[in-house]
Amino acid sequence: MKLDLHYWTFSNPADTAAIGPTLAETARIADEAGFASFTVMDHYFQMDRVVSADEPMLEAYATLGYLAALTKRTALGVLVTGVMYRHPGLLAKIVTTLDVLSGGRARLGVGASWYEREQRGLGVPVVPVAERFERLEETLQICLQMWSDNNGPYQGRHYQLAETLCVPAPLSRPHPPIVIGGGGEKKTLLLVAKYGDACNIFATTPEDVTHKLDVLRRHCDDEGRDYASITKTALYAGRTVVDDPDAFVADAEQYAKLGIEELGVMPDRNPVEFATIVAERILPRLSTIG
Repeated sequence: MKLDLHYWTFSNPADTAAIGPTLAETARIADEAGFASFTVMDHYFQMDRVVSADEPMLEAYATLGYLAALTKRTALGVLVTGVMYRHPGLLAKIVTTLDVLSGGRARLGVGASWYEREQRGLGVPVVPVAERFERLEETLQICLQMWSDNNGPYQGRHYQLAETLCVPAPLSRPHPPIVIGGGGEKKTLLLVAKYGDACNIFATTPEDVTHKLDVLRRHCDDEGRDYASITKTALYAGRTVVDDPDAFVADAEQYAKLGIEELGVMPDRNPVEFATIVAERILPRLSTIG
């Protein structure tokens, strides 16, 4: 079982001047300890479903560019890019830039954006859910074309590109892994089957994960896609990780049996302290799982 350190908050410590050093030290610990990936959210306001919207939040890709220079091994990605926040041609170029500068460690995490408060607040177009999924599919098609030998035009319902030139090409081969986030059974998991290299769902309960993966398997069968070719990742949404390492490891064993290959864990305290505890007490125990 691999681990992703999902850096979702910049509020601890509270001093703004400490955000950069804390982020850097957490990433260093994760990189040296063997975390498979380091991810951040794609938000401009903190999520008001969880905490106050006016808590600190950094732009995702600038953050990952900073981390690319400070790390050597861990994959870097956004969990997940909101489809409405960047034109898809520019998104492909942004992820390519991250991939080249990190030595081939970028992932494209992408999903249908949902946080309307920040979109309305910052002037991002808010469109119906059905249209967001149409745009998500076109974005996936555009990124794949940008990362292919086809530099020609793209004509979609929502996006039209006269050229899909992307030089330099990513270092990752055949392209940066595409991680599609969300557990929507009719649209999101279908897009995983059609375009994704990996899915990312919420690990709420083993029963829910079993159901979501069964849905994904059926979509793969319908699309003629090899289910085994898709990496299954999940964001751990169960018990506190570091307060009860034994319970977390037991949960990881259950999810591994279901096919989950990577679990995302989220700091619930100072991120440096969190990463240190996970690196010392939990990560070594996961090497035999899966």
